[in-house]
Amino acid sequence: MTLAPIPAPRPADRFTFGLWTVGNTGRDPFGDPTRAAIDPCRIVEKLAGLGAWGVNLHDNDLVPFGASAADRDRIVSQFKHALADHGLRVPMATANLFSHPVFKDGAFTSNDPAVRAFALRKSMDAIDLGAELGASTYVFWGGREGTEADACRDPREALRRMRDALDYLCGYVRDRGYALRFALEAKPNEPRGDIYLPTTGHMLAFIQTLAHPDMVGVNPEVAHESMAGLNFVHGVAQAMEAGKLLHIDLNGQRIGRYDQDLRFGSEDLRQAFLLVRLLEGTAGDQFGPAYDGPLHFDAHAYRTEDEEGVWDFARGCMTNYLLLKQRARQFDADPEVRQLLAEHADPMGLCPHMRQYSRESATELRRAVIDPDAIARRGLGYERLDQLMVEHILGAR
Repeated sequence: MTLAPIPAPRPADRFTFGLWTVGNTGRDPFGDPTRAAIDPCRIVEKLAGLGAWGVNLHDNDLVPFGASAADRDRIVSQFKHALADHGLRVPMATANLFSHPVFKDGAFTSNDPAVRAFALRKSMDAIDLGAELGASTYVFWGGREGTEADACRDPREALRRMRDALDYLCGYVRDRGYALRFALEAKPNEPRGDIYLPTTGHMLAFIQTLAHPDMVGVNPEVAHESMAGLNFVHGVAQAMEAGKLLHIDLNGQRIGRYDQDLRFGSEDLRQAFLLVRLLEGTAGDQFGPAYDGPLHFDAHAYRTEDEEGVWDFARGCMTNYLLLKQRARQFDADPEVRQLLAEHADPMGLCPHMRQYSRESATELRRAVIDPDAIARRGLGYERLDQLMVEHILGAR
């Protein structure tokens, strides 16, 4: 059998990495770093050489916490020159509101008003930085917005504080005239025992309570939903259907483990395949339009790796996505797959009468001759459909 060539990433694929992802030094809760930090300008150079489209950052990934204004401007200037030299962009920015001990009990939801004020001010500075670097999306991950001792605050008050903060920052962006949208990132737990607004569905409901919901969407992450045993593809589909998928974090994760941030495609190939199929819209318009935003890999290399292993990891994330994209296209073009899906179309012409209520549509539904026993006896062919999918994933078709 002749194998198809492995596709090479290119900027048109819209792949991005964070300074904190390829810049991860291998530190974990049980051990010190295993590799040296990589200068942000070198990260830009290496990612461009691998075919990436962009690089994302927290404020302190680039500018150290507490840096002077002069140091900040010098660092940002050097970074902007590196971006220009290597043709990379910054599609997304965010603020680190979780590492400093001041955020030990939350940022926007902290019981201390001074902490909440500091979190707002730090976010405004990070928004300014993102806007200066050309970002169009600003992500909020509330890593410390949660509890271990639930009696410390009424969770309703935590939601009110979160809403106030986001409304305030939306006002700041509007006042400054920045072309930025906010994307909220959910996670059920870790580093807190429980984190407020733990899933994409929670975030989508919360967004509708904001003063400017049109400015706000979501940034789902594979690991964050999968670690809780949820179906990530379903959450992303809900966000897409609502028109709220502004950004996405791709990685690998085993269900029930801590947040592993593994190389994309290295775990649960079925879900990775279905996710790529959904994002790329390979099933056609009848399943909904494709996602056309950044494809961000929020993951990092194994702790066992040196710097060369980091670039192997980055290349692997992009390669796996492109291979799964190929497999998804082949699956949806397979005549047998198309036939199986077509068998579940609308032979009785009932769909138009169910889309919107009217007296006429209700009359037509009542007139339709539907035999539930006959329908119940009919096999649906999903065993065959699923096996075809597995064969395509494994490259046997």
